[in-house]
Amino acid sequence: MATDDKMGIEERYQYLRRMQGRYQQANRKEKKRLLDEMEIHTGLHRKSLIRRINGSLQRKPRSQERGNEYGPEVDEALRVIWESFDYICPERYQPRLLMRARTLARHGELQLGPRLEKDLGRISISTIRRHLPSNPLVHRRRKPTAPANRHQQEIPAYRIERDIDEAGHFELDLVHHNGGNPAGQYVYTLQLIDVATGWSGRRAILGRSAIVVADALIELFTEIPFAIRELHPDNGSEFLNDILQRFLREDHPHVHLSRSHRGQPNDNRLVEQKNQTLVRYFLGDRRFDTVKQTRYLNSLYAQLDVFYNVFQPVMKQIAKEWVPATADRAAYLKRLHDAPRPPLVRLCEFYEFVPPRVQPWLEHNYTTNPLELRREIYQGLDHLFAYPNAAPGQVEDVYQTLAHPDLFPAAQVALRAVDTGDKPNPGLPPVPTAPAATTSPSLLRKEEATLE
Repeated sequence: MATDDKMGIEERYQYLRRMQGRYQQANRKEKKRLLDEMEIHTGLHRKSLIRRINGSLQRKPRSQERGNEYGPEVDEALRVIWESFDYICPERYQPRLLMRARTLARHGELQLGPRLEKDLGRISISTIRRHLPSNPLVHRRRKPTAPANRHQQEIPAYRIERDIDEAGHFELDLVHHNGGNPAGQYVYTLQLIDVATGWSGRRAILGRSAIVVADALIELFTEIPFAIRELHPDNGSEFLNDILQRFLREDHPHVHLSRSHRGQPNDNRLVEQKNQTLVRYFLGDRRFDTVKQTRYLNSLYAQLDVFYNVFQPVMKQIAKEWVPATADRAAYLKRLHDAPRPPLVRLCEFYEFVPPRVQPWLEHNYTTNPLELRREIYQGLDHLFAYPNAAPGQVEDVYQTLAHPDLFPAAQVALRAVDTGDKPNPGLPPVPTAPAATTSPSLLRKEEATLE
């Protein structure tokens, strides 16, 4: 009979050495009682205990070490698949290992034979961790809180619950790209993260005026293939202002606007985390401050949207439990997660029938080579980093970065005055040109009057 908390090998030897003297000096009846006790504590069979207690209790070295169960072909396959996952942790990697191997084999990135497929289907997380190479190299004091302004008083502050049961509740934030120098105008990344599915969207903007923020949201609303029910930014003035609130109220009345508590970044915990893993991880702390950099970065973000929303599995925390301290280790908080799944898979779980807007994303899952897509993204980053920054005192035209300049009368006037036909470099998206007609939403007509 074995206990639930089994002894380790060394603990078992120490215990039997302590019991050996008592057993050898005991009479027949006492030996029977001691054997019963040792059987309970060690979990060993009675005959095995008798042999051990009457012999030497010194551990002997193995005459032959255990051989490797997985060969070099498994190591090479793990390396290629790990690269296609962009070097995520084995806990996220292992549940979708075999599925990704078949995808890469279909695209010719991997030779997947029956033996290799069997090995990849049964390899454990700890074994993956041992067989993977080392992770590759990649690139104050707080001020007193000011009184709440009018917008902060009107907009409710709370944290979106992690276990929310519908898609469309987005945390929203800006990432600065000033290279440690906040002087002048520079690029920001506006990022949205859906709490329920982990779906993410990004848009590079030059400066953070109401026009560029509204244009970025219009583009993201178009690209995200499901309804946006809520936007949950922090308390920055780029989000909490009259122009943006009118834009949401009059042109997107179905979108609820909430905010995090001031000084509580954990209220936007998901987007704060993804600012590091989905933006800083790729761009580092470089400074970007030109129109060309902004527009080319947006072309890269279109590829990143496919890579992360279609192919990269994410884990969602489902519970936490406090594990008390024992004699061997300190107490700790244990976090429990669900099965890793890409945001696209999580999104489809909310539908009985997949909507038409989601179908193109499902096609990416079969037609796009994730490893080749990753290579293209990193090649694009090298191309982006080669662009020079703005010269000191140079003023960049932010209107040339807009995705929808036709919605902004001020942008149309500025773009008509500049000949942009020969400006784009090879590999850059074309400079947007203003159409003759104006189709401004209600917000943008009022915004134009405000600017004048």
